[in-house]
Amino acid sequence: MKLAGFSLAYFLVLLDTTVLTIALPDLRASLGGSVAGQQWAVNAYTVAFAACLLTGGAVADRYGAARVFRVGVAAFGVLSLLSAAAPHLGALVVLRALLGVAGSLCLGGSLGLLAELHPSPAARARATGAWAAITGVALAAGPLLGGLLVDLYGWRAVFLLNPPLALVSLLAVRGIRSPRGARRIDWYAQALTCAFLGLLAEALTDSSLPAALLSLATLAALVLTHHHTPTVATTGSAIPGAATTGSATAGAVGSGSAERTGRTRGSVIPRGLVAATWPELLAGAVANFAFSGALFVLTLLLQDTRHLTPMQTGLAFLPLTIPMVVNPVLTGRIVARHGARPPILAGLALLAAGLAGAALAEGPLLGWLIVIGCGLSLCFPALMAGMVTSAPPGTAGTAGGVLNAARQVGATLGVAVLGGLTAGGRPLLVAAILTTATFVAYGAVGFRRRSGRPITE
Repeated sequence: MKLAGFSLAYFLVLLDTTVLTIALPDLRASLGGSVAGQQWAVNAYTVAFAACLLTGGAVADRYGAARVFRVGVAAFGVLSLLSAAAPHLGALVVLRALLGVAGSLCLGGSLGLLAELHPSPAARARATGAWAAITGVALAAGPLLGGLLVDLYGWRAVFLLNPPLALVSLLAVRGIRSPRGARRIDWYAQALTCAFLGLLAEALTDSSLPAALLSLATLAALVLTHHHTPTVATTGSAIPGAATTGSATAGAVGSGSAERTGRTRGSVIPRGLVAATWPELLAGAVANFAFSGALFVLTLLLQDTRHLTPMQTGLAFLPLTIPMVVNPVLTGRIVARHGARPPILAGLALLAAGLAGAALAEGPLLGWLIVIGCGLSLCFPALMAGMVTSAPPGTAGTAGGVLNAARQVGATLGVAVLGGLTAGGRPLLVAAILTTATFVAYGAVGFRRRSGRPITE
């Protein structure tokens, strides 16, 4: 019952990453705004959620997982009610950002509760599998539930689903107490992380594609080299939107410099964790980039071009939903028998094939949506298992938070980049190419040092 309670909160938090996407045309008709404004209605949540995930776990460690979980779930319910009453698009964007912060507390608290309530490794592994499998269900249920609610009651109804679920989750975990910890929270580094992600998303949402690619290339260079380069903030000033891109880059540089110069009180991510788990982080970010971006693009395509109603659009995404509900059990067995690598590679390959097929299809998308759903249902549960087993000893909990942060960053960039491209199949082809490249990197480079052993060893 307790596992179901904090798993329900996890379902609730992830549901909000996709449930609003299906409501965007109705939202635009009600509140107005540009495509960029609609992107921010989606991205404000994922940006804040991704930026605060690591600190959400630290706050749970410091003040007690049960206490933080209750605060996060209660805040999520209240903020959802306020979102349903938002008078204009700007207010909705702000409330969505606050929902992302509350969601990070929910997730950090649920991870802590999972560890506290399942102390033995075997029991914790089984509980983690059930908890992680909810990811696919929540992501896939968003379009279907969103379409049904929007068609019946309008876009505001998607937020009214949250308070009852939050109340059920709170009742399920009543009576649980968690001890306080002594972990110090690096507020300075977290503030820089939030600023960097927000500015990067703004650059990608409001700028041209060259500025977006410049920002991504600069970020990759910073991650790979770890060198302080003061001049990068002005690079590409002739490109539209490059000023904001430069500001985002400066935020990343400032965060890295603060870590090295001792201005922060400790590393946000334990040393060695990213080096040991970068293939999973890359695969998770790209899978969410492709899924969230494609969902945004396909929603606009089905409703604006093919003139489907929100309910019809939700039903059109049903073939995507079914594999993500059914397959995680099979994926768990494959991981236990053969390790995480085979299902992750198979999932990336199917995802790339499904995106390419949907991009080129002129008729029904049913078959290609099934292929995409099968790919995601193989990839997501295996990624969590692979991340935990690849992480250095004693960092499994943090590893789960880092993976979720990487995935949410990928989702944010997916909506921003793919939503900013021209209509038609071009955005889906870009996602397919990027997913294919990740498949090659994951299979040919990232695992040369690994054996792909079963997860049970």
